[in-house]
Amino acid sequence: MVRLIVFLLCASQVIAATREEVLAQTLAPYNGPSERGVDVSTLTNKVVCGYQGWFHCEGDGAERGWVHWVKGKGPMGPDNVKVDLWPDVSELSAEEKFDTAFKHRDGRTAQVFSSSNKATVQRHFEWMKQHGIDGAMVQRFVAGMRDPRVLRSTNVVLANCREAAHRSGRAYALMYDLSGLGANKMDEVIEDWRELRTRMKLGEDAAYLHHRGKPLVAVWGIGFNDKRAYTLEECRKLIEALKADGCAVMLGTPTYWREQKNDAAKDAALHEVLALADVISPWMVGRYNSPERAQHHAQTVAKPDLDWCKSRGLDYLPVVFPGFSWHNMYGAPLNSIPRLKGEFLWSQFQANKRIGANMIYVAMFDEVDEGTAIFKCTNDTPATEQVPFVDCEGLPSDFYLRLTGLGAKLLRGELPVDTPVLKE
Repeated sequence: MVRLIVFLLCASQVIAATREEVLAQTLAPYNGPSERGVDVSTLTNKVVCGYQGWFHCEGDGAERGWVHWVKGKGPMGPDNVKVDLWPDVSELSAEEKFDTAFKHRDGRTAQVFSSSNKATVQRHFEWMKQHGIDGAMVQRFVAGMRDPRVLRSTNVVLANCREAAHRSGRAYALMYDLSGLGANKMDEVIEDWRELRTRMKLGEDAAYLHHRGKPLVAVWGIGFNDKRAYTLEECRKLIEALKADGCAVMLGTPTYWREQKNDAAKDAALHEVLALADVISPWMVGRYNSPERAQHHAQTVAKPDLDWCKSRGLDYLPVVFPGFSWHNMYGAPLNSIPRLKGEFLWSQFQANKRIGANMIYVAMFDEVDEGTAIFKCTNDTPATEQVPFVDCEGLPSDFYLRLTGLGAKLLRGELPVDTPVLKE
């Protein structure tokens, strides 16, 4: 028993040392070049995208193997895949592309990218710049970061996004996604933020997005009724810690947070906790499936949400998405919410502009898992009867980047609200 205790103590010290080493290696202030571009002083009049940054491949240096491209262990192929869109990698260098077991119709090996690659992340932010998208909220999942490899790759992606934002003149901000977080673990999130502030000086560099004069931090996953292990009281503790650190806080909430029904927890404390925020952003993905339903939702749900927020001095950040599909992940119908050649996404920009929204969050920049990505995807999907993919309906691969940039112009009043959708 004594030997076992000694072994466990030694093992914990090794893990702690490894974690400390990872933090020392991956968290440092930014001292590189910076291009002036987007006004980072406010979220108002901005269109920002969620940036998952969670795709990894065997051999990318992250030492995590294949992550988020696949459902199980091992390489990406017809018997192990979870994405419904295929990224357009035609502009990527050879060092940025990773072979899969899929083949294109002409026999070429189908390839994908890794979010660990600095050049790829830089390219993504350059696409934002080229198409007039203001920036990104970089997702950070704390639940898995006890593993030093996950911590390292997560920090590398964040650092890559920070540098890419500086070099492209885009804004970036951190978004904690609490999904998967256990009970009584909120102190780990608070400690993580302290590490980022202390070592990385996050929030102090010239590309970091501010709001109401303070660095903006988003926390996604407050008030859902899906039996999450953490409590509203723990969420309050995190929000209060972030605000005590001088931050503005954006909260990602269930769609029906205000009425406390459907996806929202029915709890008297929910509105009290949400009122602590500076910005409220309800999740809309999958809640409607046509332009008509999107417009109806904006008028009957989002507009009263916006009014509730205004009456309490809060800002309101609606979420829009281009379409939805998670057939290869869960076996659901392929292309379950069709994009309609941009009509679906454009109708959401118009509907939110009409109700008076002055900021919009696009879900997501890079999420090919759920078929919501707006970055460059291809019509030249792998040829396989076993695994179907959603194509771009014959549109150019940059179509949704351009449409999102036009959405930013619509939001700011640079385009009339009745402007028809971009045609190719």
